[in-house]
Amino acid sequence: MPESRASEDSAGSRRPETSTPALATSPPYWSRSNSHNSDNLHRRSTSNISNISTDSSIPAGVITMRDNEASDQDERNKACWAKSVEVTDYVVVNGSTTGIGAFIVWNVRVETLQGSFMNIRKRYSEFDELRRRLVMSFPSFGAAVPPLPPKSVISKFRPKFLDKRRQGLQYFLNCIMLNPEFSGSPVLKEFLFS
Repeated sequence: MPESRASEDSAGSRRPETSTPALATSPPYWSRSNSHNSDNLHRRSTSNISNISTDSSIPAGVITMRDNEASDQDERNKACWAKSVEVTDYVVVNGSTTGIGAFIVWNVRVETLQGSFMNIRKRYSEFDELRRRLVMSFPSFGAAVPPLPPKSVISKFRPKFLDKRRQGLQYFLNCIMLNPEFSGSPVLKEFLFS
């Protein structure tokens, strides 16, 4: 039986008070049943939280954490094979003595997870083709493929413009090669080895 106490209100009259706590309804994701009586309410405690996280019958809508570092089962993570990608520099290739037909070749250095290095040379048009094919091959991941740095007819051979373009191409390659969705793609392999 609840203990009764008397308290005075502001007018000085005495009214009885009980120490029974008010019944609160818990959020639906705290309880395992839809009944709202006090026997089925779950109190939030450390043991209750740890039991939910290891329980194999997790209720729908519950957010769980997954450790991708420790999972040997996840094939997507095994697709990553590059540790770092760097566009180191560029070479201006002259088509003739007048400079007409000149173009830029970008030197790319890829470090693999095993510690070996790959050096490849690509033109901007090849980066553009890679991006186009990735967006076509992975339509639901189009937002994960960053845009390439812009072209410029006027300043295409100026060092400041080329350095900015180098940084943009490096960012693009890092987003592609270090992403498990794209790193095992035949489109990327063709870009690297052709």
